Amino acid sequence: QAQLVESGGGLVQAGGSLRLSCAASGSIFRINVMGWYRQAPGKQRELVAVIVSGGSTIYADSVKGRFTISRDNAKNTVYLQMNRLKSEDTAVYYCNFKAGINMVDYWGQGTQVTVSS
Repeated sequence: QAQLVESGGGLVQAGGSLRLSCAASGSIFRINVMGWYRQAPGKQRELVAVIVSGGSTIYADSVKGRFTISRDNAKNTVYLQMNRLKSEDTAVYYCNFKAGINMVDYWGQGTQVTVSS
């Protein structure tokens, strides 16, 4: 079964930047939506950004103007460029693909992003 493999997390100072990547290991057909979610300690998982196959994007209000989501359909890879990071961006970030007519969910294992103030 295909899996999603994330990379790019780490520790960064406030105001800095990180770039997350998520690639499918194995074949996933008809990926309709690629996205990033995050979960901070003691909080529910929340949507950060999604991008659909046509290229349209949706961002959480808290990251608009700072984060950019992009995708490479040929590589089945999604990216999240995070600029001007804040301490409140600290969380585990998960990538998500929704594929096929039934929008089957695939999740990455999560990557820790820690922003020090």
